[in-house]
Amino acid sequence: MFKTIKIFCFALILFSLLHACKTVKPVISTENFLESLMVANPAAFEQVLKNRDSMRVQIIYTRIDRDKKNRPHFTDFYFNVKKEPYFYPASSVKLPVALLALEKLNKLGIPRNTTMITEKNYGGQTVVYNDPTTADGRPTVEHYVKKILTVSDNDANNRLYEFLGQQYIHDELSRKGYPETQIIRRLSISMTEDQHRTTNPISFRDTSGKIIFQQPHLSSSYPYLVRNDWIGKGFINDADVLVNEPMDFSRKNRIYLTDLHQVLRSVLFPESVSKEQRFNLTEDDYRFVYQYMSQLPSETTYPEYDTKEFYDSYCKFFMFGTQKHKALPKHIRIFNKPGWSYGFLTDVAYIVDLEKNIEFMLSATIYANADGILNDDKYDYDKIGLPFLEQIGQTIYHYELKRERKHQPDLSKFKVQYDK
Repeated sequence: MFKTIKIFCFALILFSLLHACKTVKPVISTENFLESLMVANPAAFEQVLKNRDSMRVQIIYTRIDRDKKNRPHFTDFYFNVKKEPYFYPASSVKLPVALLALEKLNKLGIPRNTTMITEKNYGGQTVVYNDPTTADGRPTVEHYVKKILTVSDNDANNRLYEFLGQQYIHDELSRKGYPETQIIRRLSISMTEDQHRTTNPISFRDTSGKIIFQQPHLSSSYPYLVRNDWIGKGFINDADVLVNEPMDFSRKNRIYLTDLHQVLRSVLFPESVSKEQRFNLTEDDYRFVYQYMSQLPSETTYPEYDTKEFYDSYCKFFMFGTQKHKALPKHIRIFNKPGWSYGFLTDVAYIVDLEKNIEFMLSATIYANADGILNDDKYDYDKIGLPFLEQIGQTIYHYELKRERKHQPDLSKFKVQYDK
């Protein structure tokens, strides 16, 4: 009898542990909620509603409800979300790159503030022996991630791309459930396809300069997916000549909005996704990422950003996209990674109001290029793109302010200490 009770108790404990650790799958609502919100505000959204397909608009809103143990439960609402047509993700791909770099360091047992030296031995490559934007001049993964998350620094992203390698990025993201993601090139730099496939030799060095890890140059043989991604009616080529035909994006980076949304959720709520989808980060890594995803340029030291160029809303498109050179409310924090290029504006965000105790996730993309000409630096970011992202953020925020919750969330996890 006693043995039976012991077995029963063990089984009960095991069941409880499994139940506590199981992932939380979001509910995907069939309710046309987002469209209803926008229809109710035609002054802000009529143009987008009428041109949703030509503007390639997609929106994902995740409502978060906490249970009595503060565990989050998610309900996803979609607007026009689909794999096709293609949107150019621009700098939003820097989020998975940054997370993979931190994860790779943990696999190697290298602290993220270790000196990282970048060499060259292939066409188009450049070296990095020092970084004048750090306190001591040392280039590190930690500082590259910081600059990526704070102001979307392109060079910092490219250095992490070189540390990871094209094949590694694909393989690791595929293992995490993103097999159709293609991060296959550096950003804002002119290189051949072969040069993007080949990445620099990297070494990490201790405080005495001794090499503790050395990685030779890597060359990827990853077979690119067959894609048919054409955009626009014309583009300016490298010779600064207008070509009157659509621009081919089939050899540029690609990631679906649903995947970006899930990557963000996996780093903010790692306990809510499967173990395979989580990034292997330490608790200190999580705190570091949360800080710089939500920290404003004016709150940042090393580097000290010129706030005329890097104003506080520089990377905060939702709610504040058009509010350049205005101070943002400190009790509203946006943990996000945006991207903008070729007329596309994308933002993937978790938004919290620490005073009013509300939280939600919001991701969206829009193509703001009315004349259809690409690579001419004449896009409708200020006229169409940023106003749309600001308005959809404000609209969801005001809905959340009025929404009743059975349990108030404990958001202490996201109360972060900033540089200033």
